[in-house]
Amino acid sequence: MEVLFNLFILPIALAYNTTSSQTSELEELINGCKRNERSSQERLYKLFYTRMMALVRRYIDDEMQAEEVLNNGYLRAFQKIGQYNFQGSFEGWLRRVVFHAVSDYVRSNAKYSNHVVLAEKEEYVHKDYAERLYYNELLEMVQSLPIATRAVFNMYVLDGYTHKDIGKALGISEGTSKWHLSEGRKILKEKIEKLGLHHKR
Repeated sequence: MEVLFNLFILPIALAYNTTSSQTSELEELINGCKRNERSSQERLYKLFYTRMMALVRRYIDDEMQAEEVLNNGYLRAFQKIGQYNFQGSFEGWLRRVVFHAVSDYVRSNAKYSNHVVLAEKEEYVHKDYAERLYYNELLEMVQSLPIATRAVFNMYVLDGYTHKDIGKALGISEGTSKWHLSEGRKILKEKIEKLGLHHKR
């Protein structure tokens, strides 16, 4: 039996490079940042730059704007780093801080309106065809979505947020969040159909 799966909930995993820094070295950098040492801040910034920028670029396609939002996120992180108590992953903590900067940007730059939630019929793409789509092509498709729709799609599909969480983060209703997800899926389906990869169950 052919294995079919929904492309729109296909995890688009980012390949993160593992850092060569030892835990003790990271702790030293964090403590240096807590002491407001410029050199430690610069080293920490560079250490996680690629991974944090990848997160931001999923939501913001303009390079200069993405850089500005990322820097705002790092600024918040350095201001709040005293709150990090070495419990849990520092990278996870940093990602949450940077993500808040992204959500603030989306909330202030996207014009939301309340929409009726439309039920979308599930459409499928055969696995063999989907594998032809390279990561960059998928990223381009997602980045071409309107900013509000892209944000909701990324948060729901890629980052695993619920519509309730998305609504709180972006200042919209759960119904509006569901509409943007539905709209994003519809737009991406149309783009995939143009590539001739569409396959109905």
